[in-house]
Amino acid sequence: MKVSRIIINGIIIFIGIALFFLLMEMFGLGDKIYLRLVNFVFVIYGVNRTIKQDYADHIDGYFTNLSSAFFTAFTSLVISIFAFIAYAEYKGGEEYIHTFAENYIFGGTPSLYQFCMGLFIEGLAASAIVSFTLMQFWKDKVEKINKVDDLNHN
Repeated sequence: MKVSRIIINGIIIFIGIALFFLLMEMFGLGDKIYLRLVNFVFVIYGVNRTIKQDYADHIDGYFTNLSSAFFTAFTSLVISIFAFIAYAEYKGGEEYIHTFAENYIFGGTPSLYQFCMGLFIEGLAASAIVSFTLMQFWKDKVEKINKVDDLNHN
């Protein structure tokens, strides 16, 4: 597990998500919940990139790569939460959150930090799901490659 790889790919995920959400807001599409799901594309890209690079460097341990994948997504999550707090404060703080939160499932009128805690929990779950799913994909792919290599060497 390379920390620099985790941080770089986490930053790549963050940049993708941040630009996507800024574009959504710029075009007045911030209230479209289904468009927010597109952020998974950036998470999948960055986490997959980490796992792919780990296997290319012959880091083959399942749990090592699963941890690396999760920490990549977690890094982007933490950066994104802090960036969102700064952005929300810039846009009006609690007032912005109240209009923003109406389009989420949270209900009620959460404070900025309650809203961010909800996003954090949601992000943790998404990080775990994406990391585990991609590790299952790569585990099967690497096992097939290893079987072909074993047949070629025999």
